[in-house]
Amino acid sequence: MKILVVGGNGTLGKAVVEKLKDLGHEVLVAGRHEADVYVDLTLPESIEQMYATVENIDHVISTAGQTTAKPLVEMKPTDNQLSIDSKLLGQINLVLLGQHIINDGGGFTLTTGVKKDDPIVGGASAAMANGGITAFVKTAAIELPRGLRINSVSPNIVEESFEQQKDTFMGFTPVPISKVANAFVKSVVGQQTGQEYKIYQ
Repeated sequence: MKILVVGGNGTLGKAVVEKLKDLGHEVLVAGRHEADVYVDLTLPESIEQMYATVENIDHVISTAGQTTAKPLVEMKPTDNQLSIDSKLLGQINLVLLGQHIINDGGGFTLTTGVKKDDPIVGGASAAMANGGITAFVKTAAIELPRGLRINSVSPNIVEESFEQQKDTFMGFTPVPISKVANAFVKSVVGQQTGQEYKIYQ
């Protein structure tokens, strides 16, 4: 399979790319830095250009999307807009613009996160974006054409990032990144659609 991983140069993205390559898939990385193809998720025209650059894609994975981490009492609409433009609309636009481009029977796997189910201080903006993606995936699954599938993966904080973020996720039990990467593999090679794979333990 030929797979495009948006955000494949990040901590989670690299683990997903490595897992897919180990299984023999051809993988392209898209992103703003150190990528095979450039894309800025906040700009629909950049996503269009990315799709014009790549060919014969079977599956699109997103492990990308920025969110604002700020207490609600300090948050302004402009702060929240980052989560909307990047993680929410950026991932949705990957599907809206890619549904006519990727191969028949292909699919999309998007990324949400634990904050929508296990709230933390400063997590409201990320939770909003994550919840929106979850709802979009569930509904898009019944409408996508040509046998296309769509799922999402909702990871807990991973062991590899826990030390840097332990004050934010105090009391959480981190999960191995390999376990999260396996959920992406399940979405790509399986036949399920409209699913959210929660990797919280």
